[in-house]
Parts: sequence; C-alpha cells; structure tokens
Amino acid sequence: MRLYLASTSPARLQTLRAAGIEPTAAPPGVDEEAVVAAHEAGSGPLAARDMVQLLAQAKAEALVGATVGGAPVDGLILGGDSAFLTGGQIHGKPHRPDVARQRWLAQNGGHGELWSGHWLIDHRGGRPNAAVGRADVATVHFAALDEVEIDAYIATGEPLLVAGAFTIDSLGGPFIRRVEGDPSTVVGLSLSTLRDLVRELGVGWPSLWNRSPATE
Repeated sequence: MRLYLASTSPARLQTLRAAGIEPTAAPPGVDEEAVVAAHEAGSGPLAARDMVQLLAQAKAEALVGATVGGAPVDGLILGGDSAFLTGGQIHGKPHRPDVARQRWLAQNGGHGELWSGHWLIDHRGGRPNAAVGRADVATVHFAALDEVEIDAYIATGEPLLVAGAFTIDSLGGPFIRRVEGDPSTVVGLSLSTLRDLVRELGVGWPSLWNRSPATE
C-alpha cells in the first residue's frame, strides 16, 4: 500500500520513515493564507483545531486525481498542518527572525498547545473513495532560556519555518521540558492518530511498512 504525503515538511517525512514508511512526498501547492482567508470571510475566525483541519484537508485534496513522478496517485493520501496556540493567539511559521524572537520571549519558560490536523483520503484505484480526518493536540512546556540561547537558536534559521518557532526533534529539543500528549503530534504528525485513520479506511497498518528500520 502506497502512502502519498501531501507536504514539504522534512519533519513529517522523517517521522514516517522512522515508523517504517517511505511515503511518496509531493508538494500540494496550497496557498494556506488564501484558504484560511476565504473560509473566514464566509464563516468568521477559525479556532486552531479547525484551521489545521481545513488546511490538512486542502493539502490532501490537492493530490486527488493527480500524477506524481509520471504515475497516477494510487493509494492513501495524507495531508497535515500544524499551529501553535499560546496566550490566546494562533501562531504558524514566523518566517522572520524578529518575529521568532518575539514569540520566544513570550513563551519562554511557559507552555502552549501544538495542534496538528490530519486528513487521509482513500485514493486506491486512482480515484477518491472515502476520507477521514482528525485534529490532535499536545501541550508543550518550555525550559527557561537566556537571551543568548534564544538568539543563537534563531540564528540557526530552524525556528523560522516551523509552527511555534521551535522543534522537538532537532536543535530545539533541549529547550522542551515535557510534552503532554503524543510527542509526534508536536512534529506535526501524530502516528497514533494516523494509525487510527488508516484502520478506519479498512487498511492494515503493517501494510504501509516498506522501509527497514534504521540501525546503528
């Protein structure tokens, strides 16, 4: 069974690989800001849970009927999105160093909620047959960093392209005190949730294994 990952996230790709799945990754080409703006224009502001689900669905649906690598998509399509909620504000990728620094000064030593949306489409036979989705949340507790650490971390560039301006699986890992919930949710893809969704579509989780576990 082939899993198509409608995402350009290296963290999601690595998470799947570590779980024994080598997905076929394809950029969905979704204008996230435009999708959110269009929805909010008609329905009002989105909660974090609803926003990540909206974008996860849009990304997965972008591959419906598509070809990847010259071949029609035939298997399961996974779309995902993440957002960080702290102080009543929803934060995506900061993109700029000054924004990342402002966010770290605000969340330093505190905590927030990392929401990850999942949308899975059964696209076996080259057509959409069914779809399921769910958003999950994990509470992240931060260590207290000094400003030298914050500036050094931002200078690496890593925080600029991730929701909440931090990672748990790379340079930002030592700055996380603890996580309440599925740790992989913080990476942007809850493996336990994905397994549930796969099974809802009548597919056995082991059928996705196509990669040998990494060995040292």
